[in-house]
Amino acid sequence: MADLLVEMTGITKSFPGVRALEDARFDLRPGEVHALVGENGAGKSTLMKILAGIYRRDAGTIRAKGQEVEIVSPRAAQDMGISIIHQELNLMGHLTVAQNVFIGREPRRGVLLDDRTLNRKAAELFEQLHIRLDPRARVSKLAVAQQQMVEIAKALSYNSDVLIMDEPTAALTDGEIAELFGIIRHLRELGHGIVHISHRLEELKQISDRVTVMRDARYIETVLTAEATIGQIISMMVGRTIFEATPELPETVDPTIVLDVSGLNRGRQVRDVSFQLHRGEILGVAGLVGAGRTEVMRSIFAADRPESGTITINGQPATIHAPSDAVRYGIAYLSEDRKRYGLALGMDVEINTVLASLRRFTSRFGWIRTGATRKQALEQVTSLAIKTPGITQQVKNLSGGNQQKVVMAKWLTADTDILIFDEPTRGIDVGAKSEIYRLLNDLARQGKSIIMISSELPEILRMSHRILVMCEGRITGELSSAEATQEAIMTLATQRESVAVA
Repeated sequence: MADLLVEMTGITKSFPGVRALEDARFDLRPGEVHALVGENGAGKSTLMKILAGIYRRDAGTIRAKGQEVEIVSPRAAQDMGISIIHQELNLMGHLTVAQNVFIGREPRRGVLLDDRTLNRKAAELFEQLHIRLDPRARVSKLAVAQQQMVEIAKALSYNSDVLIMDEPTAALTDGEIAELFGIIRHLRELGHGIVHISHRLEELKQISDRVTVMRDARYIETVLTAEATIGQIISMMVGRTIFEATPELPETVDPTIVLDVSGLNRGRQVRDVSFQLHRGEILGVAGLVGAGRTEVMRSIFAADRPESGTITINGQPATIHAPSDAVRYGIAYLSEDRKRYGLALGMDVEINTVLASLRRFTSRFGWIRTGATRKQALEQVTSLAIKTPGITQQVKNLSGGNQQKVVMAKWLTADTDILIFDEPTRGIDVGAKSEIYRLLNDLARQGKSIIMISSELPEILRMSHRILVMCEGRITGELSSAEATQEAIMTLATQRESVAVA
């Protein structure tokens, strides 16, 4: 069809031990936002990486503007007007905005770079796209949302008709998302085709014209956004009905205090923080970006060293100078950046599962008891329902939800009793998210104590016995599950001075 920017049919792709795509298809029209959704591992990103020239398909046909094409590399895709913006931004922080946009294509005067022309060309591009950026600003100084704008400008500087955006809103605030969507709508008016990959289904109604659903590496259906409900899209994604309300929280019947933090300080990000955590409790921590939630938990875990404060565990003062000390005290920290801080991506499921407790699996002669590690990994794969071809599969080949489960398996193997989850469902699809919720509830029923940081207020409200709210490094209030509302949380999240604990 000549009126389509892109048409993919019969696309098949396999990796060692994994069938990533099976007879998949997708098309994109000029001037539309086409959402691509599915559970982790459904094949969305693989399909788009084939379109962007990152992977080569095993079978199938790709047409660009009606002509059958071979896309052999990312540069070949860019030459055809196809650009991709990855979830992990690919910018050079030490360079300016303009230098990043035109990297490798800088205007020159003889052998010297022509910075004046470079900045002028960048400014003209930003004006055309309705993007507010200073071409001379250093990228490392920009907020994540501004860096996202740089990536958009960089992609469109290649005169791209097709722009693929993989989880573009994952790390943005509501205000930043609104600004991004304004730019996307403007690009749609200019005739660009936008592929929007997202797990945030509530965004679909705001921004997309059509939605294509994938499941288990296959194409399921394409629907008009205006004619489909979120419930119908979820049902197509998972092949079953997801009960959105989480299982009922276990009651906190044990008043025992397992963690008591008092007067914790670290610069302006952690200021006189004090709180308690009970056995079998899920304690939610809410706040806006930059409120200090992650910094508090990293200080407790000694990933960052606090300047002052005391930590008491099970009634005894704890001396924690390093993460290894925290683990010995039974504390686990599951970072929001699981790929960077939680996993050894190039290693397999078995090694990652026992990584935090290797001493337990090492003989007195220094040999790792592989029979014991294999048994432990298999038990965790079964109990956590980790979807993997086997325990020898490299973790980098698993979906985001299953990678998160491997991190959980690591800390459960280490037999930690206090689990700090930092954004546990970020970048995870609705089906895997529901499974993570059930796992957290099960752990609480077993007597594990959980601290959960989340930027999703419905998640905090559904999953917490109590909620601490932070603003500018301080705890500004505490809410019980009965009195917590989104309005109450947002009021405390924008209140600079702490209020009396409820």
